[in-house]
Amino acid sequence: MIKQVPTYAKSLKDLCTIERGLNVNKKAFLIEQVSAIIQCKSPLKYKDPGCPTISVMTGGTIVEKALLDLRASVNLLPYSIYKKLGLGELKPTSITLSLADRSVKIPRGIIEDVLVQVDNFYYLVDFVVLDTDPIVKETNYVPIIL
Repeated sequence: MIKQVPTYAKSLKDLCTIERGLNVNKKAFLIEQVSAIIQCKSPLKYKDPGCPTISVMTGGTIVEKALLDLRASVNLLPYSIYKKLGLGELKPTSITLSLADRSVKIPRGIIEDVLVQVDNFYYLVDFVVLDTDPIVKETNYVPIIL
């Protein structure tokens, strides 16, 4: 250990007295949002695209603004639209629907194999028919959820 003291003292002296240049040649790539924060630029703001809706035709009736919800596991049809379209008799069902607000809805029934036309394509769709609020707000009214 005594032999190492002069070496240690020399290394310590070199660290304290010799100015060494910082040789760092590494690049970091930042995503646009981080880069904008560093450069004091505000990132681009996009408008809310709203609900994706399409026009569909079923039973010879065109339904505007059918909500296209790819995450939905059921296709919903309000009872008032079902009556207007005259799609036949409802089949009873034991399904209960748990909504996002944790409320539970019991549908009136299901209607199977309804022919729905989207542009030039035809699809057979099973609908769960549900009672909805009779007061309709036109600004966000969506008659069908596909």
